[in-house]
Amino acid sequence: MNNLLAGHRRIVVKVGSALLVDRARGLKRTWLESFGEDIARLREEGREILVVSSGAIALGRKLLKMPTGPLRLEESQAAASVGQIALSRTYSEIFGRHGIETGQILLTLGDTEERRRYLNARATIATLLGLGAVPVINENDTVATSEIRYGDNDRLAARVTTMVDADLLVLLSDVDGLYTAPPALDPSARHIPVVEHITPDIEAMAGAAGSELSRGGMKTKIDAGKIATGSGSAMIITAGNRLFPLSAIERGERATLFKASGSPVTARKRWIAGHLNTAGRLVVDAGAVKALVAGKSLLPAGIVAVEGDFERGDTLVIAGPDGLEVARGIVAYDAEEARRIAGRRSSEIAAALGYEGRSAMVHRDDMVMEWIAGERPEAALGAA
Repeated sequence: MNNLLAGHRRIVVKVGSALLVDRARGLKRTWLESFGEDIARLREEGREILVVSSGAIALGRKLLKMPTGPLRLEESQAAASVGQIALSRTYSEIFGRHGIETGQILLTLGDTEERRRYLNARATIATLLGLGAVPVINENDTVATSEIRYGDNDRLAARVTTMVDADLLVLLSDVDGLYTAPPALDPSARHIPVVEHITPDIEAMAGAAGSELSRGGMKTKIDAGKIATGSGSAMIITAGNRLFPLSAIERGERATLFKASGSPVTARKRWIAGHLNTAGRLVVDAGAVKALVAGKSLLPAGIVAVEGDFERGDTLVIAGPDGLEVARGIVAYDAEEARRIAGRRSSEIAAALGYEGRSAMVHRDDMVMEWIAGERPEAALGAA
Protein backbone atom coordinates (compact mmCIF):
# COMPACT_ATOMS: atom_id res chain seq x y z
CA MET A 1 0.00 0.00 0.00
CA ASN A 2 1.21 3.52 -0.73
CA ASN A 3 2.16 6.09 1.89
CA LEU A 4 -1.30 7.19 3.01
CA LEU A 5 0.05 10.30 4.76
CA ALA A 6 1.53 11.69 1.56
CA GLY A 7 -0.01 14.93 0.31
CA HIS A 8 -1.79 15.78 3.56
CA ARG A 9 -0.74 19.05 5.16
CA ARG A 10 -3.01 19.34 8.21
CA ILE A 11 -3.55 16.07 10.07
CA VAL A 12 -5.63 15.25 13.15
CA VAL A 13 -4.39 12.17 15.04
CA LYS A 14 -6.64 10.48 17.56
CA VAL A 15 -4.95 8.36 20.22
CA GLY A 16 -7.00 5.78 22.12
CA SER A 17 -6.79 5.10 25.86
CA ALA A 18 -5.47 1.55 25.46
CA LEU A 19 -2.46 2.89 23.54
CA LEU A 20 -1.51 5.34 26.27
CA VAL A 21 -2.29 3.57 29.51
CA ASP A 22 -1.54 0.10 30.84
CA ARG A 23 -3.94 -0.93 33.58
CA ALA A 24 -1.13 -2.37 35.69
CA ARG A 25 1.77 -0.01 34.94
CA GLY A 26 0.25 3.32 33.98
CA LEU A 27 1.55 5.44 31.10
CA LYS A 28 3.25 3.67 28.21
CA ARG A 29 6.15 6.08 28.01
CA THR A 30 8.17 4.18 25.40
CA TRP A 31 5.23 4.28 23.02
CA LEU A 32 4.61 7.95 23.73
CA GLU A 33 8.24 8.82 23.07
CA SER A 34 8.09 7.08 19.68
CA PHE A 35 4.85 8.91 18.91
CA GLY A 36 6.52 12.20 19.81
CA GLU A 37 9.35 11.48 17.39
CA ASP A 38 6.82 10.79 14.64
CA ILE A 39 5.07 14.10 15.32
CA ALA A 40 8.36 16.02 15.35
CA ARG A 41 9.44 14.51 12.02
CA LEU A 42 6.11 15.30 10.32
CA ARG A 43 6.31 18.89 11.55
CA GLU A 44 9.81 19.21 10.13
CA GLU A 45 8.25 18.26 6.78
CA GLY A 46 5.92 21.24 7.07
CA ARG A 47 2.83 19.39 8.34
CA GLU A 48 0.45 20.80 10.95
CA ILE A 49 -0.52 18.21 13.55
CA LEU A 50 -3.35 18.18 16.08
CA VAL A 51 -3.69 15.41 18.67
CA VAL A 52 -7.04 14.28 20.06
CA SER A 53 -6.07 12.20 23.06
CA SER A 54 -8.06 9.84 25.20
CA GLY A 55 -6.58 8.50 28.41
CA ALA A 56 -7.41 11.05 31.12
CA ILE A 57 -9.88 8.84 32.97
CA ALA A 58 -7.80 5.69 32.51
CA LEU A 59 -4.67 7.45 33.76
CA GLY A 60 -6.46 9.18 36.62
CA ARG A 61 -8.00 5.99 37.95
CA LYS A 62 -4.55 4.38 37.93
CA LEU A 63 -2.97 7.29 39.79
CA LEU A 64 -5.82 7.35 42.31
CA LYS A 65 -5.62 3.56 42.73
CA MET A 66 -9.29 3.14 41.89
CA PRO A 67 -10.62 -0.41 41.39
CA THR A 68 -11.25 -1.91 37.96
CA GLY A 69 -14.77 -2.11 36.60
CA PRO A 70 -17.40 0.50 35.79
CA LEU A 71 -17.13 3.88 37.51
CA ARG A 72 -19.93 6.11 38.72
CA LEU A 73 -20.18 9.51 37.02
CA GLU A 74 -18.58 11.38 39.89
CA GLU A 75 -15.76 8.81 40.04
CA SER A 76 -15.08 9.22 36.31
CA GLN A 77 -15.03 12.99 36.70
CA ALA A 78 -12.64 12.78 39.65
CA ALA A 79 -10.36 10.44 37.72
CA ALA A 80 -10.43 12.79 34.73
CA SER A 81 -9.48 15.80 36.84
CA VAL A 82 -6.30 14.04 37.98
CA GLY A 83 -5.61 12.33 34.67
CA GLN A 84 -5.92 15.48 32.57
CA ILE A 85 -3.15 17.18 34.52
CA ALA A 86 -0.85 14.17 34.27
CA LEU A 87 -1.60 13.62 30.59
CA SER A 88 -1.05 17.26 29.70
CA ARG A 89 2.23 17.32 31.61
CA THR A 90 3.41 14.19 29.81
CA TYR A 91 2.62 15.53 26.33
CA SER A 92 4.33 18.81 27.18
CA GLU A 93 7.43 16.96 28.35
CA ILE A 94 7.65 14.54 25.41
CA PHE A 95 6.95 17.08 22.68
CA GLY A 96 9.13 19.63 24.47
CA ARG A 97 12.18 17.44 23.89
CA HIS A 98 11.74 18.27 20.21
CA GLY A 99 11.24 21.99 20.80
CA ILE A 100 7.47 21.72 20.34
CA GLU A 101 5.04 23.64 22.55
CA THR A 102 1.68 22.07 23.32
CA GLY A 103 -1.65 23.65 24.15
CA GLN A 104 -4.38 21.79 26.02
CA ILE A 105 -7.97 22.26 24.84
CA LEU A 106 -10.85 20.59 26.69
CA LEU A 107 -14.15 20.51 24.81
CA THR A 108 -17.71 19.58 25.67
CA LEU A 109 -20.43 18.70 23.20
CA GLY A 110 -21.83 22.23 23.31
CA ASP A 111 -18.50 23.64 22.13
CA THR A 112 -19.09 22.11 18.71
CA GLU A 113 -22.90 22.00 18.60
CA GLU A 114 -23.46 25.70 19.41
CA ARG A 115 -22.30 27.95 16.59
CA ARG A 116 -20.66 30.74 18.63
CA ARG A 117 -18.74 28.35 20.85
CA TYR A 118 -17.74 26.33 17.77
CA LEU A 119 -16.26 29.44 16.15
CA ASN A 120 -14.46 30.38 19.38
CA ALA A 121 -12.87 26.93 19.65
CA ARG A 122 -11.94 27.03 15.97
CA ALA A 123 -10.23 30.41 16.41
CA THR A 124 -8.25 29.20 19.44
CA ILE A 125 -7.01 26.10 17.62
CA ALA A 126 -6.12 28.12 14.50
CA THR A 127 -4.12 30.55 16.63
CA LEU A 128 -2.18 27.73 18.31
CA LEU A 129 -1.33 26.24 14.92
CA GLY A 130 -0.28 29.64 13.64
CA LEU A 131 2.08 30.01 16.59
CA GLY A 132 3.66 26.63 15.86
CA ALA A 133 2.16 24.72 18.80
CA VAL A 134 0.53 21.29 18.75
CA PRO A 135 -3.02 21.42 20.16
CA VAL A 136 -3.78 18.43 22.41
CA ILE A 137 -7.53 18.07 22.60
CA ASN A 138 -9.74 15.96 24.83
CA GLU A 139 -13.32 15.91 25.99
CA ASN A 140 -13.76 17.79 29.26
CA ASP A 141 -14.68 14.70 31.26
CA THR A 142 -14.54 16.61 34.55
CA VAL A 143 -17.81 18.40 33.76
CA ALA A 144 -19.44 16.42 30.94
CA THR A 145 -22.45 14.28 31.82
CA SER A 146 -24.16 11.66 29.68
CA GLU A 147 -26.52 14.30 28.30
CA ILE A 148 -23.78 16.67 27.15
CA ARG A 149 -20.94 14.41 26.09
CA TYR A 150 -19.61 12.93 22.89
CA GLY A 151 -19.21 9.56 24.57
CA ASP A 152 -16.09 8.76 22.57
CA ASN A 153 -13.12 10.60 21.13
CA ASP A 154 -13.52 9.17 17.62
CA ARG A 155 -16.45 11.46 16.89
CA LEU A 156 -14.82 14.30 18.78
CA ALA A 157 -11.78 13.90 16.53
CA ALA A 158 -14.00 13.97 13.46
CA ARG A 159 -15.67 17.17 14.64
CA VAL A 160 -12.26 18.74 15.25
CA THR A 161 -11.17 17.62 11.77
CA THR A 162 -14.07 19.44 10.15
CA MET A 163 -13.68 22.44 12.46
CA VAL A 164 -10.08 23.11 11.42
CA ASP A 165 -10.42 22.09 7.74
CA ALA A 166 -7.93 19.25 8.18
CA ASP A 167 -6.99 17.13 5.17
CA LEU A 168 -6.81 13.88 7.09
CA LEU A 169 -8.03 12.21 10.27
CA VAL A 170 -5.96 9.30 11.60
CA LEU A 171 -7.56 7.04 14.20
CA LEU A 172 -4.85 5.09 16.05
CA SER A 173 -6.61 2.18 17.65
CA ASP A 174 -6.19 -1.41 18.79
CA VAL A 175 -7.33 -2.66 15.35
CA ASP A 176 -5.52 -2.27 12.04
CA GLY A 177 -8.54 -1.23 10.01
CA LEU A 178 -12.02 -2.24 8.97
CA TYR A 179 -12.90 -5.91 8.47
CA THR A 180 -15.94 -7.55 6.94
CA ALA A 181 -16.75 -8.75 10.50
CA PRO A 182 -15.10 -8.35 13.91
CA PRO A 183 -11.90 -10.42 13.45
CA ALA A 184 -11.84 -11.51 17.09
CA LEU A 185 -15.19 -13.23 16.56
CA ASP A 186 -14.85 -14.36 12.94
CA PRO A 187 -11.45 -15.76 11.87
CA SER A 188 -12.57 -15.63 8.22
CA ALA A 189 -13.14 -11.85 8.33
CA ARG A 190 -11.38 -9.99 5.50
CA HIS A 191 -9.51 -6.71 5.87
CA ILE A 192 -10.80 -3.84 3.72
CA PRO A 193 -7.94 -1.57 2.57
CA VAL A 194 -10.01 1.20 0.94
CA VAL A 195 -13.57 2.42 1.49
CA GLU A 196 -14.83 4.60 -1.36
CA HIS A 197 -18.14 5.49 0.33
CA ILE A 198 -19.67 4.61 3.69
CA THR A 199 -22.73 2.56 2.76
CA PRO A 200 -25.20 0.70 5.00
CA ASP A 201 -23.18 -2.48 4.28
CA ILE A 202 -20.04 -0.78 5.60
CA GLU A 203 -21.90 0.39 8.70
CA ALA A 204 -23.13 -3.16 9.33
CA MET A 205 -19.55 -4.37 9.70
CA ALA A 206 -19.00 -2.35 12.90
CA GLY A 207 -18.32 -4.16 16.16
CA ALA A 208 -18.46 -3.28 19.85
CA ALA A 209 -15.91 -1.62 22.17
CA GLY A 210 -12.55 -3.35 22.39
CA SER A 211 -11.62 -2.95 26.07
CA GLU A 212 -12.81 -1.48 29.35
CA LEU A 213 -10.40 1.43 28.84
CA SER A 214 -12.21 2.43 25.65
CA ARG A 215 -15.76 3.69 25.22
CA GLY A 216 -15.49 3.46 21.45
CA GLY A 217 -15.67 0.65 18.95
CA MET A 218 -15.76 0.24 15.19
CA LYS A 219 -19.25 1.77 15.09
CA THR A 220 -18.01 5.07 16.50
CA LYS A 221 -15.15 5.01 14.00
CA ILE A 222 -17.60 4.60 11.13
CA ASP A 223 -19.67 7.46 12.59
CA ALA A 224 -16.49 9.54 12.66
CA GLY A 225 -15.80 8.58 9.07
CA LYS A 226 -19.20 9.82 7.95
CA ILE A 227 -18.57 13.20 9.56
CA ALA A 228 -15.02 13.57 8.24
CA THR A 229 -15.39 12.23 4.70
CA GLY A 230 -18.66 14.05 4.13
CA SER A 231 -16.84 17.30 4.83
CA GLY A 232 -14.02 16.63 2.39
CA SER A 233 -11.44 15.01 4.70
CA ALA A 234 -9.95 11.54 4.31
CA MET A 235 -9.75 9.15 7.27
CA ILE A 236 -7.39 6.31 8.18
CA ILE A 237 -7.99 3.58 10.77
CA THR A 238 -4.87 1.66 11.75
CA ALA A 239 -3.29 -0.15 14.67
CA GLY A 240 -1.49 2.24 16.95
CA ASN A 241 -0.07 -0.36 19.34
CA ARG A 242 3.29 -0.50 17.55
CA LEU A 243 6.14 1.91 18.10
CA PHE A 244 6.35 4.85 15.68
CA PRO A 245 2.73 4.33 14.58
CA LEU A 246 2.68 7.17 12.02
CA SER A 247 5.89 5.95 10.43
CA ALA A 248 4.20 2.56 10.12
CA ILE A 249 1.47 4.16 8.00
CA GLU A 250 4.11 5.69 5.75
CA ARG A 251 5.79 2.29 5.36
CA GLY A 252 2.52 0.85 4.10
CA GLU A 253 1.59 -1.21 7.16
CA ARG A 254 -2.00 -2.46 7.17
CA ALA A 255 -4.66 0.25 7.46
CA THR A 256 -8.03 1.22 6.01
CA LEU A 257 -8.36 4.45 4.05
CA PHE A 258 -11.76 6.11 3.87
CA LYS A 259 -11.72 8.43 0.88
CA ALA A 260 -12.92 12.02 1.17
CA SER A 261 -16.12 13.12 -0.49
CA GLY A 262 -15.63 14.60 -3.92
CA SER A 263 -18.03 17.42 -3.02
CA PRO A 264 -16.77 19.16 0.14
CA VAL A 265 -19.15 21.72 1.63
CA THR A 266 -18.70 25.18 3.09
CA ALA A 267 -17.52 25.74 6.67
CA ARG A 268 -21.04 26.55 7.86
CA LYS A 269 -22.47 23.45 6.24
CA ARG A 270 -19.69 21.31 7.73
CA TRP A 271 -20.86 22.50 11.13
CA ILE A 272 -24.46 21.57 10.29
CA ALA A 273 -23.58 18.15 8.87
CA GLY A 274 -21.41 17.21 11.83
CA HIS A 275 -24.08 17.68 14.49
CA LEU A 276 -24.20 14.69 16.81
CA ASN A 277 -27.41 15.76 18.54
CA THR A 278 -30.37 16.81 16.41
CA ALA A 279 -33.50 18.30 17.96
CA GLY A 280 -36.11 16.66 15.76
CA ARG A 281 -37.05 15.32 12.37
CA LEU A 282 -39.04 16.43 9.35
CA VAL A 283 -40.42 13.66 7.13
CA VAL A 284 -40.98 14.80 3.54
CA ASP A 285 -42.59 13.33 0.44
CA ALA A 286 -40.78 12.14 -2.69
CA GLY A 287 -41.48 15.40 -4.50
CA ALA A 288 -39.75 17.37 -1.76
CA VAL A 289 -36.73 15.05 -1.91
CA LYS A 290 -36.38 15.72 -5.63
CA ALA A 291 -36.65 19.46 -5.00
CA LEU A 292 -33.91 19.29 -2.33
CA VAL A 293 -31.64 17.34 -4.68
CA ALA A 294 -32.18 20.06 -7.29
CA GLY A 295 -30.88 22.63 -4.80
CA LYS A 296 -34.21 24.01 -3.59
CA SER A 297 -35.21 25.00 -0.06
CA LEU A 298 -37.59 22.83 1.94
CA LEU A 299 -41.10 24.31 1.77
CA PRO A 300 -43.89 23.41 4.21
CA ALA A 301 -45.97 21.86 1.40
CA GLY A 302 -43.61 18.88 1.11
CA ILE A 303 -43.63 17.98 4.81
CA VAL A 304 -45.78 15.02 5.86
CA ALA A 305 -44.70 14.70 9.52
CA VAL A 306 -43.01 16.81 12.20
CA GLU A 307 -41.27 14.94 15.02
CA GLY A 308 -39.66 16.28 18.19
CA ASP A 309 -39.83 19.35 20.40
CA PHE A 310 -37.52 21.92 18.84
CA GLU A 311 -37.05 25.66 18.56
CA ARG A 312 -36.28 27.92 15.66
CA GLY A 313 -32.56 27.70 14.87
CA ASP A 314 -32.19 24.06 15.94
CA THR A 315 -30.66 21.49 13.61
CA LEU A 316 -33.07 18.82 12.35
CA VAL A 317 -32.87 15.63 10.31
CA ILE A 318 -34.85 15.68 7.05
CA ALA A 319 -36.01 12.18 6.10
CA GLY A 320 -37.57 10.88 2.91
CA PRO A 321 -40.78 8.84 2.65
CA ASP A 322 -38.83 5.64 3.37
CA GLY A 323 -37.49 7.10 6.63
CA LEU A 324 -33.89 7.41 5.41
CA GLU A 325 -32.06 10.65 6.20
CA VAL A 326 -31.56 12.78 3.11
CA ALA A 327 -30.46 16.09 4.66
CA ARG A 328 -29.85 18.10 7.81
CA GLY A 329 -30.69 21.70 8.26
CA ILE A 330 -31.45 24.63 10.54
CA VAL A 331 -35.20 25.06 10.93
CA ALA A 332 -36.89 28.46 10.59
CA TYR A 333 -39.83 27.64 12.90
CA ASP A 334 -40.36 26.06 16.28
CA ALA A 335 -42.10 22.68 16.53
CA GLU A 336 -45.60 24.00 17.23
CA GLU A 337 -45.48 26.39 14.28
CA ALA A 338 -43.99 23.73 12.03
CA ARG A 339 -46.89 21.38 12.77
CA ARG A 340 -49.41 24.11 11.99
CA ILE A 341 -48.00 24.82 8.54
CA ALA A 342 -46.79 21.34 7.53
CA GLY A 343 -48.35 20.32 4.21
CA ARG A 344 -49.57 23.86 3.44
CA ARG A 345 -48.67 26.05 0.50
CA SER A 346 -46.51 29.10 1.15
CA SER A 347 -49.49 31.35 0.45
CA GLU A 348 -51.34 29.76 3.38
CA ILE A 349 -48.63 30.33 6.02
CA ALA A 350 -49.87 33.76 7.14
CA ALA A 351 -53.40 32.50 7.71
CA ALA A 352 -52.18 29.46 9.65
CA LEU A 353 -49.80 31.40 11.90
CA GLY A 354 -51.47 34.79 12.15
CA TYR A 355 -48.38 36.55 10.83
CA GLU A 356 -46.30 36.61 7.68
CA GLY A 357 -43.69 33.89 8.22
CA ARG A 358 -40.80 32.68 6.10
CA SER A 359 -41.68 30.76 2.96
CA ALA A 360 -39.11 28.02 3.62
CA MET A 361 -39.12 25.65 6.57
CA VAL A 362 -35.39 25.06 5.98
CA HIS A 363 -33.56 27.37 3.58
CA ARG A 364 -31.11 25.76 1.17
CA ASP A 365 -28.26 27.88 2.59
CA ASP A 366 -28.92 26.30 5.99
CA MET A 367 -29.05 22.73 4.69
CA VAL A 368 -26.58 19.99 3.79
CA MET A 369 -27.52 16.87 1.87
CA GLU A 370 -26.79 13.39 3.20
CA TRP A 371 -25.34 11.47 0.28
CA ILE A 372 -26.47 7.87 0.36
CA ALA A 373 -23.93 5.24 -0.79
CA GLY A 374 -21.92 8.04 -2.37
CA GLU A 375 -24.79 8.98 -4.65
CA ARG A 376 -27.46 11.65 -4.60
CA PRO A 377 -30.65 10.73 -2.72
CA GLU A 378 -32.71 10.28 -5.87
CA ALA A 379 -30.57 7.24 -6.73
CA ALA A 380 -31.52 5.67 -3.38
CA LEU A 381 -35.20 6.45 -3.91
CA GLY A 382 -35.26 4.72 -7.28
CA ALA A 383 -38.58 5.25 -9.01
CA ALA A 384 -40.21 7.02 -6.08
